[in-house]
Amino acid sequence: MSPTFVVLGSDEVLLEALRDATAKDPTYPSAHAGLADCLAVLGFWGAVSPNEGCGKAKELAQKALDMNPSLAEAHASLAFSITFYDYDFITAEREFNRSIELDPRYATGHYWFGFCLGITGRYEEGYTELRRTIGLDPHAIMYQTLGTVFFFAARRYDQAVEQYKKALELDPLLASTHCLLGLTYSCKSLHEPAIASARKAVDLSGGSALFTTMLGDVYASAGYRDEAEKILAQLHGTSNQQYVTPYGIARLCAALGKHKEALDWLETAYRERAALMVCLNTDPRFDNLRSESRFQNLLRRMSFPKSA
Repeated sequence: MSPTFVVLGSDEVLLEALRDATAKDPTYPSAHAGLADCLAVLGFWGAVSPNEGCGKAKELAQKALDMNPSLAEAHASLAFSITFYDYDFITAEREFNRSIELDPRYATGHYWFGFCLGITGRYEEGYTELRRTIGLDPHAIMYQTLGTVFFFAARRYDQAVEQYKKALELDPLLASTHCLLGLTYSCKSLHEPAIASARKAVDLSGGSALFTTMLGDVYASAGYRDEAEKILAQLHGTSNQQYVTPYGIARLCAALGKHKEALDWLETAYRERAALMVCLNTDPRFDNLRSESRFQNLLRRMSFPKSA
């Protein structure tokens, strides 16, 4: 299994099977929707560029809907990719609602809807969808792991730590969970556990660029500035060989107190349609930048929905 799929807890064999299925039968809508899901998740985690991830996923989901407008999975796929590629939250919500209307028992539709609601700031609505998801599929580890990201976004750090620990008891090899746990520890000023978790995420992922930026982030927060600066320099070199999300670079710069550089990288992230820009409204890392006029301008351009 490649590092990318260790990062995500995804199935590389499934991705290749879906690619083969769409090639062998271009009229099979479910295969296009499934492939869209895989690419969108890769895009969210910065494992591929926005165009290769959520941009391509949007095309595939729309193609699936052109073949079968009543396919709930494809509506959810389109909603997810629109959220993280177009930042079009109104259209995405309409597509999520359509997916749920067509198949109320489609757990992934509820999950992604709740996830998108939660990380944009609509915490209670997101939590309601997450509970519905777990009720439909109580044994899915990823639902219980990534769904708690908005506990982190809502600054409910103790709840987030509890959920991440439970998830790691079920699957200790999920690099994404170790990374999120590390960031949460860092927000609680538990710096050594934060560093240990972030290092574990980097190791398990085979050196994921995104998780490396998060390791630099927790180093900076812990006062290990030299280590954080080394990682920042390393990432600039890495970007010549593979995609490195500018959102992650912005987080690291913000942690180092380089506010102008952080805002410059956020502008780049917005221009490139980096998926993680959808976290901008709630990400604790940028709390020290929220009063800046450039940051407020970015928030306005993102047009985040208001909480109900």
